[in-house]
Amino acid sequence: MANSEYEYVRHFEQWDPSPPSNWIVVRIDGRGFTKLCKKYDFAKPNDRRAIDLMNAAAVEVVRSFVDIVLAYGQSDEYSFIFHESTTLFERRAAKLATSVATAFTAEYCMQWSTFFPDLPLERPWPTFDGRCVCYPKRKILRDYLCWRQADCHINNLYNTTFWNMVMKGGMSATDAEQALKGTLSADKHEILFSKFGINYNNEPQVYRKGTVVFRSYDTAVQTNDVGHDDLAEKQANTHSKTQLQKELKRKQKAIIATGHIDIIGNAFWDDHPYILTGKRGEDFGE
Repeated sequence: MANSEYEYVRHFEQWDPSPPSNWIVVRIDGRGFTKLCKKYDFAKPNDRRAIDLMNAAAVEVVRSFVDIVLAYGQSDEYSFIFHESTTLFERRAAKLATSVATAFTAEYCMQWSTFFPDLPLERPWPTFDGRCVCYPKRKILRDYLCWRQADCHINNLYNTTFWNMVMKGGMSATDAEQALKGTLSADKHEILFSKFGINYNNEPQVYRKGTVVFRSYDTAVQTNDVGHDDLAEKQANTHSKTQLQKELKRKQKAIIATGHIDIIGNAFWDDHPYILTGKRGEDFGE
């Protein structure tokens, strides 16, 4: 860039790199989605088309950013986890957040007609905002994901109960809200079962647990290829361009898998140790 007398304005830009050796979470949220749900008459308490659209957009974002190791979504939000060793955009928080949010928004709008063929998308277009949060340990990152999945369960149980009381029970929204005020999880289960014959535990897992998006490798790749931690060590010791290129190709060829899986317990992480570490059985507390 040529020098000029106006170049001094660059000094007003803030440099915002995320701290090294931290897992970076970019969480995107729909802007004004309450109005959007009303405008397109989304089904209550859950519209499977809308959820499938969110998941389809997330898959393409994960495919586009190879440093994303996992994404978790529910309702109109998605969390994208960048590996602690990522150097993408020099780890700048604003670049990461805006890049993910705009990519997700574009995918959501472009794929709308696939899931809502009879509802043309109109202005104002759906948009998503994004923020970056850094977590210094895998355990804290795991706790973050537990928090989001627990939030999914709490919100969905409430919404399922609320909308059944309104749509099947004939209550007004105000009366239903008042009736549920102060109730516990067991109370909502009882309302659903005794009044509407609904066993909440039999509701689809996509609603109760949300959606996990991750790269799936076959057993041979998991066992024989270099994992994230081993790759970081190799980078530090040898700076092997060949190894980096192999790792990039491995990620690009991986299957982008989705599942409505419990991520609060250890089973998912034990089955997919390469997501957060390159070594099976390594302690997540570090």
